[in-house]
Amino acid sequence: MHSIAIITDIHGNAPALEAVLKEISGRGIPQIVCLGDVVGIGPDSNRVFELLLAQEHISYVSGNHDLAVLAAFRKEAAPPGHQAERSHHEWLAERMNPEYLEMISRWPMSIRAVIEEVSMLFTHYHLGKDNWYRPIDPSPAAETLEQQYAGTDYRLVAFGHHHVVHQYASERRMFFNPGSLGCPHSAEAIARYGIVHIGNGRVRAEVREIPYDNTDFIASYEELNVPDKDFILRIFHGRDV
Repeated sequence: MHSIAIITDIHGNAPALEAVLKEISGRGIPQIVCLGDVVGIGPDSNRVFELLLAQEHISYVSGNHDLAVLAAFRKEAAPPGHQAERSHHEWLAERMNPEYLEMISRWPMSIRAVIEEVSMLFTHYHLGKDNWYRPIDPSPAAETLEQQYAGTDYRLVAFGHHHVVHQYASERRMFFNPGSLGCPHSAEAIARYGIVHIGNGRVRAEVREIPYDNTDFIASYEELNVPDKDFILRIFHGRDV
């Protein structure tokens, strides 16, 4: 049996990531796949990268916020749908170690892997023909997702982007989104990640929910005067501000 930890949508939340990585290490899971949106929304960009780079076996794909922060750093046009968040992404880019931005520039849009003869796809979200993320489907079903991957041999499609948990199975494959690690969308500080188990030609997935202390993290929005802080705290962290 081979196990992989799936983390996604950290969104610059270092204490949430630290709690999850501690749990992953304690379980002895040898491999991590990060499905993007490492940065954006939260102010802990550099600390998040420090934590990730301390991991021995980890792979990355790009998320839309990662690419938007990179575009802001390069003074390029914002990616589709991110024009309104430009000032926030510029603020983050100005504070980030340029080496971390260079890392983002090398991340692929997806990773295809075969483990124990099981074919898998890891991506931030389902990609269109233009190699950009499709619009979020707020209530996908296995049949709808299956249409997007008809003709492929993937037994697992792991994704993030939409912050809620998705776990659907068709006759051919499993679709799995463990939910956002860094944005609980409630005042309760819960960090989510997934574990995928592969063995005997089968795939099984589970979601883990890890409580953590976010007191200092929430306070940092005010202390640092993070752009769009009131909106972010209300929408992504369930705070009345």
